[in-house]
Amino acid sequence: MNSPRIPLYDSRSPGLRRRGFLAAAGGVAGLGALTVTGCAGSGPAGAAGEGDGKPRRGGRLRAAFAGGGASETLDPHLANLFADAARAKALFDKLADYGADLSARPRLAAAWEPGAGLDRWKVTLREAVFHDGRPVTAEDVLYSYRRIADPGRAFRAKASLEPIDLAASRALDPRTVEFVLKRPTAEFPNVLAAFGAYIVPRGAQDFDGEPVGSGPFRFVSFAPGRSAVFRRNEDYWDGAPYLDEVEFVVANEESARINALLGGQVEYAHELNPATARAHEGKGHVQVVRLRNSVMQSFAMKTDRPPFDDRRVREAFFLMADRRELVDGALSGTGEIGNDLFGKGYEYYAADLPQREQDLDRAKALLRQAGAERLKVTLDTSPVAAGFSEAASIFRDQAAKAGVTVEIRIGGKDSYWRDILDSGTLCSYRSGAMPIEAHISQRLLTGSTTNATKWHHKDFDALYRQAQSTRDKRERAAVYARMQRRLYAEGGFLVWGFADWIIGTARTVRGVAAGAPANSLDWARFDKVWLA
Repeated sequence: MNSPRIPLYDSRSPGLRRRGFLAAAGGVAGLGALTVTGCAGSGPAGAAGEGDGKPRRGGRLRAAFAGGGASETLDPHLANLFADAARAKALFDKLADYGADLSARPRLAAAWEPGAGLDRWKVTLREAVFHDGRPVTAEDVLYSYRRIADPGRAFRAKASLEPIDLAASRALDPRTVEFVLKRPTAEFPNVLAAFGAYIVPRGAQDFDGEPVGSGPFRFVSFAPGRSAVFRRNEDYWDGAPYLDEVEFVVANEESARINALLGGQVEYAHELNPATARAHEGKGHVQVVRLRNSVMQSFAMKTDRPPFDDRRVREAFFLMADRRELVDGALSGTGEIGNDLFGKGYEYYAADLPQREQDLDRAKALLRQAGAERLKVTLDTSPVAAGFSEAASIFRDQAAKAGVTVEIRIGGKDSYWRDILDSGTLCSYRSGAMPIEAHISQRLLTGSTTNATKWHHKDFDALYRQAQSTRDKRERAAVYARMQRRLYAEGGFLVWGFADWIIGTARTVRGVAAGAPANSLDWARFDKVWLA
């Protein structure tokens, strides 16, 4: 994938189709795929959510995710798909994780404190133990990060840990780590919360036999591409889970996941599409949970080449878009309109900027000024993501009203994200949740490796460095606001919407957080879920 988020659904992953899944669920009893332990709905039916009824202990929850086939692993540093991340979260912990506003929240780290220059940070660990009884120590943390940073391995969080000088960082005592950084980094807690930056025991290498973590569940069994079963960790530092067990089952097709949920073969179905949610919501059979502002939906304009090297053309495209029509048509209305900035609702988001509306007369005037009255552009898109093709067609019709001809070119699923990074001029683009600071550093700096809009401005880079070296949070927020005003006026992302991430659960399921975007701390938080 082109972005540092966890990829949503990879169609290349071999998985069970609808019939195959329903048949296999009855044929792997040794993995517990059919076993229903305490899942009967004795409690009152109601919407999933925190505080919905009194939590009770017991039962096995079966959760269906799109998976990665026979190549799946429980190595948390290789977590790539949502299924990988959910399993890793059940077995392991990070030093920090992202809250609902995508700011860092302490996890294994009880506290962090920067030095005067923001290039040294002292992290104090809470008292926690691994599943084999060993305490989690500073040496485990350093081992985990050095393993991730191994130049010979392709671990998920490697780029995120780049600011750390791991050779110079050290354990001050068993529960204190001093991180030495290569440059001042005010948002260093975001590094601790990076996707895939899990803490494993010192020396651990084999994670598919019987992995040992410090997470809320202990390993029971794992069959790659089929099922993983984990049991409650009674000694979990954040409180033992309510569930006895959680089982992750693989169902690559959305139809397989919803049919397994409707058929009582699973209690949790990850990643449903808007049409499915609309068909079943409020009907009494399943509960639909919408995680708001989870996925940015946009078109990316290459700002280093014609026609989008002219800021007047970029502004004209901003003004062509009818964002409400795009959200209603491409997302079936399940989302919020965007304002050409990433991170709506997240920490540092510039919510005070006026909502941009369609203005075809102004768009035409800008195109005339730029000498682009009869402009023709190619829009690259692909069925790689839900809503892409629909949004491309809608925007083509909107642009025609401003005299612009948009020709749609369909790319393959397997190579789309790689192809659009450097080629073409305009493309469909989306991103999952991450801090606004991370979005800027990974996509909008001159040296960013996933800079899809080719936004290369040294003064913008300097503002980012200024923000990272600013200790006072209010002053730092002012710098981020200045950067976003610049992007709003002349950036390359036409952000038209933010899609909900949709989950379906059985009526017996309680405690599923509804305010947590996908990729954040409370997403797939099965230690806080119970069965009524």
